[in-house]
Amino acid sequence: MDDEADLRELLVITLGRMKLEATAADSLAAAQRLLDRDTFHLCLTDMNLGDGSGLQLIRYAAEKAPDLPIAVLTAFGNMETATEAMKLGAYDFIAKPVSLDRLRQLIQDGLGISRHGATDSSSGEGDGLIGQSSAMQHLRRQIRKLARSQAPIYISGESGSGKEKVARLIHTLGPRGEHPFVAVNCGAIPSELMESEFFGHRKGSFTGAVEDRKGLFREADGGTLFLDEVADLPLHMQVKLLRAIQEKTVRPVGESREFSVNLRILCATHKDLSEEMQAGRFRQDLYYRLNVIEAHVPPLRERLDDVPALVDHILSRLGIAWDTTPPTLGDGTLAALREYPFPGNVRELENVLERAMTLCDGNVIEPAHLRLPSQASSGDAPSQGGSRDPALPLEEYLQDIERQEILKALDATHWNRTAAAKKLGMTFRSLRYRLKKLALDQEEEEGSA
Repeated sequence: MDDEADLRELLVITLGRMKLEATAADSLAAAQRLLDRDTFHLCLTDMNLGDGSGLQLIRYAAEKAPDLPIAVLTAFGNMETATEAMKLGAYDFIAKPVSLDRLRQLIQDGLGISRHGATDSSSGEGDGLIGQSSAMQHLRRQIRKLARSQAPIYISGESGSGKEKVARLIHTLGPRGEHPFVAVNCGAIPSELMESEFFGHRKGSFTGAVEDRKGLFREADGGTLFLDEVADLPLHMQVKLLRAIQEKTVRPVGESREFSVNLRILCATHKDLSEEMQAGRFRQDLYYRLNVIEAHVPPLRERLDDVPALVDHILSRLGIAWDTTPPTLGDGTLAALREYPFPGNVRELENVLERAMTLCDGNVIEPAHLRLPSQASSGDAPSQGGSRDPALPLEEYLQDIERQEILKALDATHWNRTAAAKKLGMTFRSLRYRLKKLALDQEEEEGSA
């Protein structure tokens, strides 16, 4: 749908060469009549339709043909309107003047969404998200809607809430699900290596470049690149990232040519990205390019009704990993878990239950085995001290308690691991797993020497 005859003709010719039948409309009213009368697999619309706008057509299509993939042609640099179009449901946009290669890719992406939607009968069951609270039901509905789009998505949420799991699910349920999902923690890459990590390098382009490297963008080509902790990117890298996203090309370090990439960008951070932008630590243009649509992952304290299901799932998984029967919960244990706010979210719940399995006697987890901070400051406090130092990360604090309990059992049994495992109420294999995780293998060797 376009009010420019030359562009309409170009679109029809391009689609014809791709062996696709196309119908053109020269106005909003004509496009609406076509949607009322026929069924289509793809819609390309200009933003200016003479008697209306592309945004009006997107709204109309959302009612008449909600599964129809729509892409927008827009004037160069009109990012605000393009962003609004994607928020309304457009899967992507292309700036004029139109590049034929980019146009063909846009069409292929849209047809991929159409085919995927026709065969996807997912009910949401088995999606890997645990819980049936209203917050999780809303998140599931949003994920299924976002999976069809190609728009960049900003996944917000606290540490440990499951942002990467949401990103993987958006990728898996979408038309790119059979292609690579590449996740990178932006805060874990040294600043001087970022350009090479993201865009690749040629052998010999700098000291240590002993072989060619494709880089994360090209590794994710055809699929999804998930930028975790994107707020940690330094400003100089934000400029390069913005260009790669806009141009859909990358140039490896030491390379004279550029490589086209076709991927979807998802990003996340536990920081408030708008606050980072206002403080000057995150570029405004990159913020609006990445934050087209926001998906918020609720903290565990806002969905405490999901705690029982999460507990069952985590204990079952730990039982398989430790080759043992999952323990049950004693009287008051579940109530204690549901009353705790879990500042570390689901990741903290996993750590609490993993430690409780190590500490429990027999096959029942009692409230005291949880060693929640409120308990640690009362009479059940571990022997190494009272309440936690606020400067000490919670996970380190919990691991320290676990380490002390295991060391006490080993000392009491003269470092006999079989006897220590029995004293701790776990299998020998489980103890061996814990020793390795807590880096106690070396201490064990020294203790038994």
